[in-house]
Amino acid sequence: MEILGYVSAILIGLSLGLIGGGGSILTVPILVYLLGVEAANTAPAYSLFVVGTASLIGAIIKYKQGFVDLKTATIFGLPAIAAVYLTRRFLVPAIPEELFSINDFILTKRILVMGLFSILMILASVSMIKGRKNNEKTGEQKFNYPLILIEGLVVGVLTGLVGAGGGFIIIPALVMLSNLPMKMAIGTSLAIIAAKSLLGFLGDLSVISIDWKLLLGFSGLAVSGIFIGNKLSHKIDGSKLKKGFGWFVLIMGILIIVKETVIN
Repeated sequence: MEILGYVSAILIGLSLGLIGGGGSILTVPILVYLLGVEAANTAPAYSLFVVGTASLIGAIIKYKQGFVDLKTATIFGLPAIAAVYLTRRFLVPAIPEELFSINDFILTKRILVMGLFSILMILASVSMIKGRKNNEKTGEQKFNYPLILIEGLVVGVLTGLVGAGGGFIIIPALVMLSNLPMKMAIGTSLAIIAAKSLLGFLGDLSVISIDWKLLLGFSGLAVSGIFIGNKLSHKIDGSKLKKGFGWFVLIMGILIIVKETVIN
């Protein structure tokens, strides 16, 4: 199972390189079910580091291609970064291990985190299956600051709780709220995800014990997958691949809900 977990790390990066997202949504399930990482606290923290590192490499590639808007990344990223850090540093440690019980069912911290994560997986899968509509607007770039602030805070809290990058939420928001072209929104999203994930991870350093050997090895394999995926992206139809991957993520999300609430 451990070998399969490390091989899956390459697939995470491969997905990011091929279709610009999606792979990071599988990081927590891979860490929990294949590598045995503790689900409620440690796996989301590790995921922040893995997703942040992989997204940073992807953002650098996009920046060199001219597809990162640093002004937009700063405006959207600052509230998201603050929310992630505060969530990991204060909110997550404050959540009790058992929240409440109804008859024989006990809502634990693990079930809460994995349940939220599976819901995000299902939402992400629907986004990948349906595909993104071209809602790009023409004209001067304008910022809807109140909505950008709210969106950044919401994405930041969700990222802090479950360790997911949230690109499937950020990219449409950048297109609609910042009037960015789609290619620019994808690159800018990677920069935002990298910043908020890596800085949010700092909130865990004084809270949990880090297995650096596992984390750095896993992250290195994910990064190698990005370079492989980036090369293959010119030869493979990304839209068809994204839909197939979306169905896989949907099934995984449903299985996680069943495993955490019914089987256990």
